[in-house]
Amino acid sequence: MAYEFDFGAIVPHWQLLLDGVVLTTELTIIGAVVGVSLGTLGAWARASRAPVISQIVGIYVELIRNTPFLVQLFFIFFGLPALGVKLSEFQAAVLAMIVNLGAYSTEIIRAGILAIPKGQIEAAQSLAMNRVQIFRYVIIRPALKKIWPALSSQIVIVMLGSSVCSQIAAEELTFAANYIQAVNFRAFEVYFVATALYLVMSVLLRWGLKIFGNFLFERRSHV
Repeated sequence: MAYEFDFGAIVPHWQLLLDGVVLTTELTIIGAVVGVSLGTLGAWARASRAPVISQIVGIYVELIRNTPFLVQLFFIFFGLPALGVKLSEFQAAVLAMIVNLGAYSTEIIRAGILAIPKGQIEAAQSLAMNRVQIFRYVIIRPALKKIWPALSSQIVIVMLGSSVCSQIAAEELTFAANYIQAVNFRAFEVYFVATALYLVMSVLLRWGLKIFGNFLFERRSHV
């Protein structure tokens, strides 16, 4: 049976797709900013001399990295209400992305911290800098510069993983595609367009992160 393509059937639903792209972008921006911040704190804790804190963060990292993102999302959205914590679809999606990226970025950033020459840290200590000052002025920026490509890739992965949030009715891009397909039954056309949109978003996100990294690190290196 010959299949007749009809991409025009998607045109009446372009606003839904645009809204899905916007929500996916919002989830990614919030998840990336807060998740990387959480990962930075986690990496600092893992590299610290406080064994209890380091072990607690280590358990968190291993728990998240060894369980599916979908299960984490379901636990937050369906499980937490049993403890009296009820979140909206958007809040649950954002929290799941933050927790997930936080764990992965903890290990990525920690690898950058461990790559910092000990001589730089010892030189900072000789200047009577405390641990917070050493981490802020000596460690974190060079560490981030070393691992920025890996961290950028992880952020893109989390953005693509946001498609899972459609399972809790968060109205991101995949949710919009599923809804349109259920209305017009043009599965090939709908998911082809959704795939193209994800591809464009991924390329733009990588490009944006590369530019931001160049601005952040190159500018600082000349200060």
